Amino acid sequence: MAAAHTPRESAHAAALGVRQALGGSFAAISKWERELGKLRVLVNVGELADGEEEFPGDESYPVHEFPEIVDFLHEQWAGGGEPSAWVERAEEPPSGPAPTGPEGGGCVNPQRVAALRRRGRGCCVVAPIVLHGRAWGELYVARRTGEQVFGRADADFASVLAAVTAAGIAQTERLAEARRLAFTDSLTGLANRRAVDMRLDEALELHRGDGTVVSLVVCDLNGLKRVNDSRGHAVGDRLLERFGSVLSLCGAMLPGMLAARLGGDEFCLLAVGPPADEVVKVAGELCDRAGELDLGEGVAVGVASTGDPIGPVRSARRLFRLADAAQYKAKAARSGEPVVAGRHGGKDDPVVRLADAPDRRTGPERRRFRR
Repeated sequence: MAAAHTPRESAHAAALGVRQALGGSFAAISKWERELGKLRVLVNVGELADGEEEFPGDESYPVHEFPEIVDFLHEQWAGGGEPSAWVERAEEPPSGPAPTGPEGGGCVNPQRVAALRRRGRGCCVVAPIVLHGRAWGELYVARRTGEQVFGRADADFASVLAAVTAAGIAQTERLAEARRLAFTDSLTGLANRRAVDMRLDEALELHRGDGTVVSLVVCDLNGLKRVNDSRGHAVGDRLLERFGSVLSLCGAMLPGMLAARLGGDEFCLLAVGPPADEVVKVAGELCDRAGELDLGEGVAVGVASTGDPIGPVRSARRLFRLADAAQYKAKAARSGEPVVAGRHGGKDDPVVRLADAPDRRTGPERRRFRR
């Protein structure tokens, strides 16, 4: 689990480990989604029954079918006790019903028993996974019908394994949060410059390898300083947040487009794969929507794409410089449309001009940015 980079990888490593440690034929890790009232299966490993997948897309169960999640898995240690695992059996032992609760090591849940029988499993041990004093989910290990039934010692061992699993999940979540903070702009929630640099380097590797089109849209939010000076930085921050939402909305128009704040009033969109014309259309939509904000003075937008005649792009710096040059031209012209690098001129002498994407606005009231 320590080597896992994502929560899914961490859960997968945990499931493999606990299955081996407990000698099970099958193991699963599930998470309690409190806001949805569901127990969602993150991973299944081992001998999968019909309908089971290693990484389920949407395998979940209403918590009301498993009241021990809310009651036994939480309330039993609310007074200072420790969470304990228990055993479920597909069939009653010859001596009669299995004792229930943490002392007896048995519990009777009709849904779990029915699932065991349906999937050809004779027994299972269930242990709560606890993070920060709250039930996070459960560890589940089963054995085939006919194999030795789990006992109290197995349940105690499962509790220990669940604690180890919880520690691994906590570490993975901390690392995921650290990565999120490292690559996210704290004000807008968009990606930051570090994330753009990494993604752009990877994209240009693809471009050099197979000609994948890489496009960069650079935006400068007009009027931010005036808003800060006249109405205060809190209002200026609101303008940045609102434009960030607009940028995210426009970025979602093309698959995999990255929306980012580079710093201050500078933003960008990075597209890998879509044709340059599609990116220019998105840039035009961004200009239109930014012009509708009741704060600021619209946005200056420049576009540079390897799908246009801009010459060889061997570095991220060159693509940024071309997009910046286009953006500066848009700003100087107070253009209400994106300016695109290389739309005319030779490949060794890229020139920027207004994009000739079709104008979606008609009539004498054709909207321009406020002066």
